[in-house]
Amino acid sequence: MSNSQPTVSKNAIFPFQVSVACWIDLLGYGSMIAEAGFSPLRPKAAQALKRLRRFHEIVASHSVRHFPTLVMNDGAVAYRDLSLRSRSNTHDFLNRAWKLFVDIRQSELRDGYPGARLVLASGYRMRGRRAGMDASAGHFESLMKRYNQGNITADRAIREAASIRPAFDIVPQLQANFAFTKAYVAESAGSAGGLPGANFYVDMALFQGRPTWLHLGPEIEWSHPRLGLKATFSSLIDIPILLNPEAGPLDIRDGLQVAQHVEGNADVLASLRAAKNSRN
Repeated sequence: MSNSQPTVSKNAIFPFQVSVACWIDLLGYGSMIAEAGFSPLRPKAAQALKRLRRFHEIVASHSVRHFPTLVMNDGAVAYRDLSLRSRSNTHDFLNRAWKLFVDIRQSELRDGYPGARLVLASGYRMRGRRAGMDASAGHFESLMKRYNQGNITADRAIREAASIRPAFDIVPQLQANFAFTKAYVAESAGSAGGLPGANFYVDMALFQGRPTWLHLGPEIEWSHPRLGLKATFSSLIDIPILLNPEAGPLDIRDGLQVAQHVEGNADVLASLRAAKNSRN
């Protein structure tokens, strides 16, 4: 693969984004709830629910604009699109995922729980949007129209807006997101898939070669034959504090380089442009 990178316009928008996602799951939580007979009324459930609330609190404390999350019971996903021009998004997401994992690990160890497993993976996602999918949008538009026409007071408009509850919701960035698919399936495979224990596993597609600035475990060739998914993961043991965190180390890949690696094609940008033109 050539070291020269094709130029990507700053304002270029393609129908497919190169993304990263990490899925983290509490180990042994299902067993705790099972011991309580799946009933919150039983004494054993209190400990499991306390553990779950603490997990949610930690995830919430790490959730920011460039590291949004979605919690689903005892698991959570964080996601971000990679830049086709800069390594900074890749490096920033890796660091944020690591800090989340460390905080959860420390909490779990302190409380005597089994810990959590996190898998960070890369892949494409289809661009999508929320507009037109949620009937509550019509409710809000009606509310604003009545307010602008003077039919309701500002206080009434605020109270009514606060009471709107969507009957359907969606996170566009997680629909047809194959980074998320890979992370979720790999984490769910666990020990049987070669990813045991309460560890952080990172997709080596994010790096050119094996980075020496990271403390990594052995590489693991993972695959899911039925789904046709495969990746090389390594357990991440530690990330040092770098002097240039904004740009990121030279051997971490930007989004275009990740796509080139995944496709095995240095001219993947032409394919993205062709996909864009076919939809115009």
